[in-house]
Amino acid sequence: MAAKQPPPLMKKHSQTDLVSRLKTRKILGVGGEDDDGEVHRSKISQVLGNEIKFAVREPLGLRVWQLVSAIMFSGVAIMALTFPDQLYDAIFDEESVSSSKTPIRLYGGALLSISLIMWNALYTAEKVIIRWTLLMEACYFTVQFLVTTVSLVESSRIATGAMLLLVSRALFILISIYYYYQVGRRPKDSTGNSRAA
Repeated sequence: MAAKQPPPLMKKHSQTDLVSRLKTRKILGVGGEDDDGEVHRSKISQVLGNEIKFAVREPLGLRVWQLVSAIMFSGVAIMALTFPDQLYDAIFDEESVSSSKTPIRLYGGALLSISLIMWNALYTAEKVIIRWTLLMEACYFTVQFLVTTVSLVESSRIATGAMLLLVSRALFILISIYYYYQVGRRPKDSTGNSRAA
């Protein structure tokens, strides 16, 4: 008795049909632009995300600013932790009382924690992390500017170190906000227009 041969495999024409493939991609939700203007080539990249999506076209000087910020935060933190009296004296031009060491050291600990975030942000390429770090930096400088201003007004005297601190903080606020908005800008397409969401 002869073995019955299985029927030859029929090739489905729908897989080669371009219109059918486009319909399938549309049903799956791939191939079109998402809210960020990203074109996903597969459902997997759409669900998991695409690493290219987080890549940032960095503004000129961003990494230098991040490095300077990290060094500055670390330096002031170490100085506040180890030499709290000298730090207070340098800013307010007066001798600190012995009870003011603890708040200055706590300030140094907080700055050290922020500096760790700054050092980690220096090595990331993710747009969201870079922007949050820049926003944190701008908020910190703004609060420090306001607190120093109120302290100077209450004491009704002007210390050279405090004025230098105020001017530098105002400059640092402007730089941080500038980079925050530059990193958040939408990339331009080949015609020079920003891509619409």
